Amino acid sequence: MKFIKKLRKNEEGATAIEYGLIAALIAVAAMTAMGALGDQLGETFNKVASTMSGANA
Repeated sequence: MKFIKKLRKNEEGATAIEYGLIAALIAVAAMTAMGALGDQLGETFNKVASTMSGANA
């Protein structure tokens, strides 16, 4: 029981953990945004490519 009480009072690593959680949240948000943007960008390039190949024919 004393061990648990000591852990509750010890807050030295709390800021490091908080920064880690913030960094992880930012990374997940960036990956989600880049994934959606990548899909839209791929569709745009495919549309341009098909339009250009139709114009050359």
